[in-house]
Amino acid sequence: MFNTLLVEDDISYRKSLSDILLLHFPLIGVDEAGDGREALSMVEYRRPNLIFMDIQLPVVNGLDVTKEIKRVYNEIVIVILTSNCLPDYRKQAFRYGADYFLSKEDDFCMEDILTRVDVALTRVSHH
Repeated sequence: MFNTLLVEDDISYRKSLSDILLLHFPLIGVDEAGDGREALSMVEYRRPNLIFMDIQLPVVNGLDVTKEIKRVYNEIVIVILTSNCLPDYRKQAFRYGADYFLSKEDDFCMEDILTRVDVALTRVSHH
């Protein structure tokens, strides 16, 4: 089973993203977390193949969560998905182990998200 985890505190954005993913990829599992702590326990419990991570999260920010996850599970693909596209955030995201950095404001954001899932799915099915 291919599992994706959406870490996003905006519930309506998280739900719509979940719906879109399940519409395009009906066979994947989509889990959701509203903050960093919840995300870490979901990773332990579900071992997702792919994570979409917001930066601005309550409790622990998404960059620190990314660093923590990558320290233990380097094989999990993490895509930072944020409205904050400051170059500093981008640099720090990659320094902390993120695999991709997408802007929610980008017109092609949804296409990029679907592409990331597609690529990750292909990679998993070939292993």
